[in-house]
Order: sequence, then C-alpha cells, then structure tokens
Amino acid sequence: MSKQNNTFERVLVGVDDSADAQLAFRYAMHRCIKDNSTLIITSILESNEMNVYQALSNDYVHGERKELEEHLKSYRKVAIEAGVKRVELVVAEGDPGETIVKDVIPASNADLLVIGSLSKKGIRKYFGSQAAYMAKYSPISIMIIR
Repeated sequence: MSKQNNTFERVLVGVDDSADAQLAFRYAMHRCIKDNSTLIITSILESNEMNVYQALSNDYVHGERKELEEHLKSYRKVAIEAGVKRVELVVAEGDPGETIVKDVIPASNADLLVIGSLSKKGIRKYFGSQAAYMAKYSPISIMIIR
C-alpha cells in the first residue's frame, strides 16, 4: 500500500484516562471514519502500579484485566456509534511504551500509532516518557496529539 495519499489501513490508538489520550482517541476515530480504516484500541495493564501482593494474586490481575477489557468496550461503542466500521481491542500487560512497540504493533499489524503527548501521572506538562519512547522506537508512523 502506498502512503503517498496519507491514508493508513490499521490505526492503533493507545488509551488511558488522561485528557490527551482522549484527544488521541478522538483523532484516531475521525481519521478511521475519513479513511475507512480499522481502529485498534489498546490499553496496557501496568504491572508496576500493583503492589507485590496484588501482583502475586492471579485473581487481582485477572480482575484488573477484566475491568480494563470492559473499559475498552465502552471506547469501541463510542467509535462504532461515531461511524467507525471496524474496531479491534487489545489489552496487554507491562510497561506501556515498550509493550506497545514490541508486542502490540507487530501483533496488531497496525500501520499508524496515535498517542497523547503527556504522562498520565500527576500534572507534569512535559512530553511523557512513554510517548518519547514510542516516538523513538516505533517501527511504524506515529502521530502524537497534544
């Protein structure tokens, strides 16, 4: 597929609950509607946010993952209602930047990654370390929304 016309067939968007991730989701959604592309929505279960007891408890991890999967279904509903024809969901575990670059992109066969620019922790108004990592190492085109 030629990229001269700037269309992408499989658009991957990383979501968490930060405001800029919501912007990234909206951008990716509208882009998919315009280009008739598949939207792939991913969210990463961050193991470093769990304490040692939670990490050792399979029930806890399973519960967190189930919750995240349910949360992504609400994103899918919004996208479909907005007019996106094909939506896929991917939940993975680990460090978000690394997991998206090394696991989610190859597995999903995405050709564009759309992410927000800020860290989701605190009120740090600088380029997020996850976004910086993905911008540097992503094997596909990347759009950073701010």
